[in-house]
Amino acid sequence: MDLNRRQFFKVAAVGLGGSSLAALGMAPTPAFAEQVRHFKLAHTKETRNTCPYCSVGCGLILYSQGDGGKNVKQNIIHIEGDADHPVNRGTLCPKGAGLLDFIHSPSRLTYPQVRKPGSKEWTRVSWDEALERVAGLMKQDRDANFIEKNAQGQTVNRWISTGFLAASAASSEAGYLTHKVVRSLGMLGFDNQARV
Repeated sequence: MDLNRRQFFKVAAVGLGGSSLAALGMAPTPAFAEQVRHFKLAHTKETRNTCPYCSVGCGLILYSQGDGGKNVKQNIIHIEGDADHPVNRGTLCPKGAGLLDFIHSPSRLTYPQVRKPGSKEWTRVSWDEALERVAGLMKQDRDANFIEKNAQGQTVNRWISTGFLAASAASSEAGYLTHKVVRSLGMLGFDNQARV
């Protein structure tokens, strides 16, 4: 090791300072591996999903714990980007990275609610009741506003009083089926959340 005079004094000062601190009792206590820490994802169930936030559709891996029994709810303990997903290649934006807080938020709504006309209160309803209500209101609106023929007598089969906004996180196949269902009802106002 070839040191000039200035470098020698620097090395000596650092060594002297370190040994002085150790002599004064400021040396760290020795670290012993008393107990092996287990990898927190070792006994978890891995599920792939799509981020629900924007139209990019990033891939997620959700890790959940539970005893694996039938009808036992799993507890999601970790979320990360899917490195094998072609869209995000394992990266997540700040919203996607904070999904665990969103899932475990006490104010997260996990059931449907309805506010009846003229009421100021939201009331909880079952999923069956919510779907029946949506289907009934759609049928009522379609029956009242369906246009079978235009002014020239041409068949148009239009329903222009209701629109549909599809989810961007759905697969291409789900998007195709959604498009077919919406167009078969005669809706003209149809768009995908990817454009919003």
